Amino acid sequence: MSDSAAHQREDDPDAEPASGPADADGPDAADPAGEENRPDGEPTEVSTGAESVVAALEAAGAETAFGVQGGAIMPVYDALYGSSIRHLTMAHEQGAAHAADAYGVVTGEPGLCLATSGPGATNLVTGIADADMDSDAMLALTGQVPTEFVGNDAFQETDTVGVTRPITKHNYFAGDADAVGDVVGEAFELSRVGRPGPTLVDLPKDVTLSDTEEAPGEAEAPAGTDPDPRARQDAVEAAARAIEDADRPLCLFGGGVIKGEASEAAREFARAYGIPVTTTMPGIGSFPEDDELSLSWAGMHGTGYANMAITHTDCLIAVGTRFDDRLTGGIDTFAPEAEVVHVDIDPAEISKNVYADYPLIGDAGTVLEQLHEAIHRAPDADEWRERCQEWKETYPMTYATPDDEPLKPQFVVEAFDEATDDDTIVTTGVGQHQMWASQFWTYTEPRTWVSSHGLGTMGYGVPAAVGARVAADAMGEPDRDVVCFDGDGSFLMTMQELSVAVREDLDITIAVLNNEYIGMVRQWQDAFFEGRHMASDYNWMPEFDKLAEAFGALGIRVDGYDEVAPAVEEALAYDGPAVIDFHVDPEENVLPMVPSGGANGRFALAEDQL
Repeated sequence: MSDSAAHQREDDPDAEPASGPADADGPDAADPAGEENRPDGEPTEVSTGAESVVAALEAAGAETAFGVQGGAIMPVYDALYGSSIRHLTMAHEQGAAHAADAYGVVTGEPGLCLATSGPGATNLVTGIADADMDSDAMLALTGQVPTEFVGNDAFQETDTVGVTRPITKHNYFAGDADAVGDVVGEAFELSRVGRPGPTLVDLPKDVTLSDTEEAPGEAEAPAGTDPDPRARQDAVEAAARAIEDADRPLCLFGGGVIKGEASEAAREFARAYGIPVTTTMPGIGSFPEDDELSLSWAGMHGTGYANMAITHTDCLIAVGTRFDDRLTGGIDTFAPEAEVVHVDIDPAEISKNVYADYPLIGDAGTVLEQLHEAIHRAPDADEWRERCQEWKETYPMTYATPDDEPLKPQFVVEAFDEATDDDTIVTTGVGQHQMWASQFWTYTEPRTWVSSHGLGTMGYGVPAAVGARVAADAMGEPDRDVVCFDGDGSFLMTMQELSVAVREDLDITIAVLNNEYIGMVRQWQDAFFEGRHMASDYNWMPEFDKLAEAFGALGIRVDGYDEVAPAVEEALAYDGPAVIDFHVDPEENVLPMVPSGGANGRFALAEDQL
């Protein structure tokens, strides 16, 4: 099909294209990456359903989209041709979803991804599920076969609404060209109100091609979906008295603190009353880890001192956390001596996993301010703070670097941390490298830790780095470093997105902690399966530095300690994507470790304790 034919309306082959030139060069020749095509940024004029979709996105404030073209979504892409929205063509739809997710995490605005019907939509599913588990605001737009073919097993047809219903905050089947813009605007807004999450609009091709004179109205979430930010005052007063009377109070800040833009309020609250702070993994960055009150993050691979504090606290002030099993271990042994104050915007999370003695349903920042006003005196916690400090000294985060053993991955993480500024954005895949990146980097700012938590998606790191880099640039912060820590197995899953980074000249640095294993699986096999390394040995990995060069990126291989600092310096100074293949100790384990379902206070500090 010629470029001009690709832009013709299917119901009228002689009609003029809905938007964009019909010359032989076409949009791909002028703009192969799908970049912004109209610098004036004027709103898209509406004459088709597709143009209504794009107009709704523009009106809602969408600035960037990530996606992959295809037959059923083609009308929407044609409308994007003249839009102010920047579009980045990704190498795979899963990468588009992860990039959009990361873009949203960094900017605080919903990410936007697009895909065609059938396999395009199903390839988005992993990224949508990831965003759902981590409560990340994101809108997915999927093409669909014409409505008359829906349900007939047409070419590239999938019941996208049915497939994604369990993993979206809400999804929509857009069946009317006159209403499609309003539906898209509503979905965009719904993704961010209250507890954030992904939404999806399925767009049949006949709907996006059909004529309409109905421009979308102002984007609004459905009535009743934006909850009251304030908790009941009587509940706040009761929680305040419990905090005042506590001898061993502890703040636990989760991802909801960051998503609710409540990090500053959380810091002021903890400091005002001298309460030690631990975080969940999604909450990393909500409280600066170099603060004397910080105990870093807690859970399966959290610090020993954070887990000891949780085990012995008598008043746990948990804000914006759902108490997942990687945090709690065994529920019956989690914070066994504590009265629990639980602040959350979603009432469904209250007492779902951990019983809340003082449930406070509302916005994190707002409720913390309510508590601050209701507390009349700080708890007497001098001895408790001293005890927490003793635990930090007793269970420090350390590792050995024997001369007769290979390069330790923790050393690599610390080398990058020392070489970069506090506002550096760190993305990761999932596995041992993810844990080392969270344990041995000192996070001081929110929205600088971008990872997959609830779903645990290998391959998240590289497309997330693309999204994070684009987000930083869009925020006017081109000098911020973006560093991706990945494992060899995780990198292999989505390394095709390196081609996008090269094409777009994105300044990202990817540190592959290459141990030639699916490392976390190997660690569990050694601990719980008598060392049987079934399907976890990855000694067949390619040479990633050479692959990087083949993509057009800078590629470096590192084998020893003396090579680390020069390689880090070179990669960070390189103006474009760089990949360093660090060959690290294949036998190194992530410690501390709380065995699955175990007690947080009984963490292992060595392999023989598992």
